[in-house]
Amino acid sequence: MQKFERANFEVKEYIESDHYGKFVIEPLERGFGTTIGNALRRVLLSSLPGAAVYSIKIDGVYHEFTSIPGVEEDVTTIVLNIKDLIMIVSDDDAYTLRISAKGPKVVTAADIDCPTNVEILNKDLVIATLEQGGVLDMEMKCRNGRGYVSADANKSLYQGSSQGIGT
Repeated sequence: MQKFERANFEVKEYIESDHYGKFVIEPLERGFGTTIGNALRRVLLSSLPGAAVYSIKIDGVYHEFTSIPGVEEDVTTIVLNIKDLIMIVSDDDAYTLRISAKGPKVVTAADIDCPTNVEILNKDLVIATLEQGGVLDMEMKCRNGRGYVSADANKSLYQGSSQGIGT
């Protein structure tokens, strides 16, 4: 029987920086490095702070598994497109973003009406394509956060107002 070799956890190099750190864990059995590295990567990615949309309301839409007359994309696709928004929210308050568009038109992130504390970085992101006579009136709420937040955890944000699509 092979003897188990205990890993020697050591911080080999530390550089005074918010964006860099190097850690060496050795010796490890074959394949353990990939397993530990993947777990560490997932933990670090789930801890990154950022801003995101956490609620969407579209006029005339009551659930995400429907379509909007005059809009090429279904609601699920529109929601997925909105998840690709890259934004900066300058403080920890929640903000309301709005889109009001009439077709024919390709609705992009540049069409979103934002308060002064919110900046959208990828303004060329396509959100929906409106045909002749198509109308898209949408309200989104965004805020800063960290990691994944479930819909149940967001319920406290809806007190006193109607909930968004699929919440």
